[in-house]
Amino acid sequence: MPLSRRSRASSTVNIWPGFVDALTQLTMVMVFVLMVFTVGQFFLSGAVSNRDAAIKQLTKQLNDLTDMLGLERSSNTDLKRNVATLKSEADAAKQQLAAAEETGAGKDATIETLNQNIDALREQLNQLAAALDLAKGKDADQQAQIEELGKKLNVALATKVEELARFRSEFFGRLRQILGDRPDIRIVGDRFVFQSEVLFSPASAELADNARQQLQPLVKAIQEIQSQIPPDVSWILEVDGHTDKRPISTPQFQSNWELSTARAVSVVKFLIEQGVPAERLAAAGFGEWQPLDKGTSDDAYRHNRRIELKLTQH
Repeated sequence: MPLSRRSRASSTVNIWPGFVDALTQLTMVMVFVLMVFTVGQFFLSGAVSNRDAAIKQLTKQLNDLTDMLGLERSSNTDLKRNVATLKSEADAAKQQLAAAEETGAGKDATIETLNQNIDALREQLNQLAAALDLAKGKDADQQAQIEELGKKLNVALATKVEELARFRSEFFGRLRQILGDRPDIRIVGDRFVFQSEVLFSPASAELADNARQQLQPLVKAIQEIQSQIPPDVSWILEVDGHTDKRPISTPQFQSNWELSTARAVSVVKFLIEQGVPAERLAAAGFGEWQPLDKGTSDDAYRHNRRIELKLTQH
């Protein structure tokens, strides 16, 4: 019995240290395995990172190659299109060349025809040049004739003017003889002047009662002289009415323009009644704008109120 207990006690003591050793070794193994795993993880992480970077670089290179491939394809398409265009143009040039060769003989004939036409045109130009020289000679002759006719016309006009001046002088001379020395009728330059008071009442354009008698010598002188004037002398008896500068405003005459014109027309109408041709008469009104006397006295006003007769060229 004591031996059995001793044997069991000895067996118990021997197991525990072995267990401890085994556990220690297992722990060391686990620690080593963890260290190996950790180191493996570190190197693996680095390897993965390097792989990702390499993959990105390869992806970029692949994209670049893809773009370059697309450009090359596009360039290749353009080149093919250009080649087709050049072939088409070459074919067209060949056709044109063939057509030109076919029509070469026809062009030669056309050129010959054109040369003949040019020769004909040159001949026509020579004929036209000769005709132009002839026309220039005729033009010079005609110009000389025109100048000669102009001289003759000027001489004729001067002669007519001289004739009219002579008849005017005779007309005025005859009037002087008929009228005598009257203070109310006088000569101013180339005009006979009647004072308005001789013919009209104040502010009136109707001939006064004795106006017709006063104008009869004028009618007689006109009738005598017009029978002596040749038909080819263009003459006209101008009757001009004038007033003084004092304004007038009546229901019949709003200004001196109307009064002076109406008085001239009244004299013209009287002369027509007496047989003077209407085509040889003219009436004009000048109002107060051509005074003989610029004074402001009654005598100045009286001198400016007048009817003027002028034999002139039409």
